[in-house]
Amino acid sequence: MTDKELIETAKKALENAYVPYSKFRVGAAILTKTGKVYTGCNVEIASFGATNCAERTAVWKAISEEGKIEIEKIAIASDDDDYIYPCGICRQVMAEFANDDMKLLCTNKAGDYREIRFGDILPNAFRSF
Repeated sequence: MTDKELIETAKKALENAYVPYSKFRVGAAILTKTGKVYTGCNVEIASFGATNCAERTAVWKAISEEGKIEIEKIAIASDDDDYIYPCGICRQVMAEFANDDMKLLCTNKAGDYREIRFGDILPNAFRSF
């Protein structure tokens, strides 16, 4: 799957975001080393602590389908004019299932994107491996 195709998949995923409070829709699409793609969107509830980000939703879906996964790359999309990056919790979740060379495709509303090496946004990640 090309970077552009993965980004388009993430953009489609954000259409399902449930964000009645922030109105900030996010979609994510992950490509695993097996070649499968999983999507996620953010889901808010009144108790913000139980809200789930798009990236984690995609990871949970992948694990529920494949078991142990290795993420090859992930695309993140939103309606924002600025580039969207994963939050700290999502970065730590990704560290569990990706190595430092995993590619992050961070997009903006205009459709531009930046490719970032995972190890550059979470150096010295806490991992069991």
